[in-house]
Amino acid sequence: MYGALLGDMIGAPYEFSPIKTKDFPLFSKASRFTDDSVMTVAVADVLIDAGKAASPEAVKKQLVLSMKKWGRRYPDGGYGGRFYGWLMGEDEEPYNSFGNGSAMRVSPAGWLYDTLDETRRYARLTAEVTHNHPEGIKGAEAVASAIYLARTGSTKAEIKKQITDLFGYDLSQTCDAIRPAYRFDVTCQGSVPEAIVAFLDSTDTEDAIRNAVSLGGDADTQGCIAGSVAEAYFGVPENLIAACRSRLPADMLAVADRFMKVRRSPLKHRP
Repeated sequence: MYGALLGDMIGAPYEFSPIKTKDFPLFSKASRFTDDSVMTVAVADVLIDAGKAASPEAVKKQLVLSMKKWGRRYPDGGYGGRFYGWLMGEDEEPYNSFGNGSAMRVSPAGWLYDTLDETRRYARLTAEVTHNHPEGIKGAEAVASAIYLARTGSTKAEIKKQITDLFGYDLSQTCDAIRPAYRFDVTCQGSVPEAIVAFLDSTDTEDAIRNAVSLGGDADTQGCIAGSVAEAYFGVPENLIAACRSRLPADMLAVADRFMKVRRSPLKHRP
């Protein structure tokens, strides 16, 4: 969870001021949590307690209530226009979005289940409450699947092959090849593969987030996604966890603490 939250905070200053370099201050006064973190917490708050016997409809109902509760508690998170309308309105129906909001909030699903199929099933539920377009669902499932594979001991080569085979994403380019022509893109299909590549090209969690931000796109969301997968593969150093926690309010910290107690432990990884 900390990898996702850190990626959001570190990327936040560059969301609308894109950069094309990895050489930037890791934290600044503008490094704060945004809607990515709020919705990640909202999803975690439900999945921590959602029993496997609960029906999909019951889980989705709780997800809707949680997202609306947390979003209204933090209304200045920088939500997209359509999502903000859903968040503040009375309508609870999904609106066929393929935006990357489904992928940036899904990371808790990657940590809580014992099989890839189960991980994908819950990831789909977290997407379907708003982002029920096939690309929105695919983006969420791909990120959660990458986290599951990373924490259960798959190599980067294995993760790359599995995500390519399962979801059809082109992960063949490097960040150096993507960076020059890449532009701001908030769709799943135009940002999730690049964020996963940012992880695949990285040497540790900080490097994955720097890769994602340096692409010059939707920096906080791509940092969030890359960081979430990198945490499952590399872990997060204590100094970065402390930096993350210092930027979170007490209610979000409480969910993070609950989540860390129940998440599955990652296997020790090869370099």
